Amino acid sequence: MTDRVVAFAPGRVNLMGDHTDYAGGLALPIAIDLGTTVRGIRGGERVVLTSTDRERAADLPLSIPDPGSVEPAWGRYLAGVVAELQPDRGLVGAITTTLPIGAGLSSSAALELAVALAMGFAGPPRALAHLGQRAEQRASGVPCGLMDQLTSACGIEGHALLIDFSDETILPVRVPDGIDVIVVHSGEERALATSAYARRRAEVESAIEEIGPLRDATTADARSLPDAVRRRARHVITENVRVRSFAAALASGDTSLIGPLMAESHLSLRDDFEVSTAALDETVSRLTALPGVLGARLTGAGFGGCVVTLTEQGAIADPSGVTGRGWIVRPSTGARTTLA
Repeated sequence: MTDRVVAFAPGRVNLMGDHTDYAGGLALPIAIDLGTTVRGIRGGERVVLTSTDRERAADLPLSIPDPGSVEPAWGRYLAGVVAELQPDRGLVGAITTTLPIGAGLSSSAALELAVALAMGFAGPPRALAHLGQRAEQRASGVPCGLMDQLTSACGIEGHALLIDFSDETILPVRVPDGIDVIVVHSGEERALATSAYARRRAEVESAIEEIGPLRDATTADARSLPDAVRRRARHVITENVRVRSFAAALASGDTSLIGPLMAESHLSLRDDFEVSTAALDETVSRLTALPGVLGARLTGAGFGGCVVTLTEQGAIADPSGVTGRGWIVRPSTGARTTLA
């Protein structure tokens, strides 16, 4: 038996709360209306997918012991999904995406979830997110947290998701009318596999071993830690507080708090977590100088990629005019499948 399928998974933009997910902390992302679509026919004994953004197709067996060794390299993310899903039939089809690759908008998570759904995954959204996380870790070797996949799987139209990663509970927070969410590319491509992401995570885990869960810690608790580890912990501790304050500001419509909170978050990511770059800093500065901009900060893991800014509606009519690449995005529903 074969059946045609169309699966879609959105990317994500994080409004507040970066490098907190793997520390059991808080984050406030949105799934966005840019994403990845897989169209195909289920059946056969191989997974064969082409992509409009890649020269070579991925042609994979249904049994893959080592996804990280697959060629072409982009096929490793598909291989991670196949290895985790262990399907009993293949998929032949094509991948298209409206997400920029390497921009920090979770293009890899969207790819993983869309492929898993297209191949027949039928579990709940959280299980889909965990499968995608495991697939990415196996494919890339990066010990990524769960935020990207969980946001893509569980997105709610018109809402940000206040996620508590200590128990994976999600509280929808409506994004007020009259606010635009805009993503601007810094011009610097991002690749976590070649960044210091793994080292930052190890430093956070070292802090947790010394003083316990950072979600429950204070900056005073972190003073006994070695310098670099102390600063990593201080970022996570203060970022968790900012997430709660930012969510409350959105819920109440108090836009006066948005700018200061986003500025504090960016400085913390720049100085305490050391994941910003000159290009990201310059993009934030250019955006915050524009009329109608409420606030701006780097979004995602850093080391390049994008800045997220919240503005008064219509304040930036053409986001691509800031650095050459930019998008007005809207909070979107999560990953989904249509059997054709």
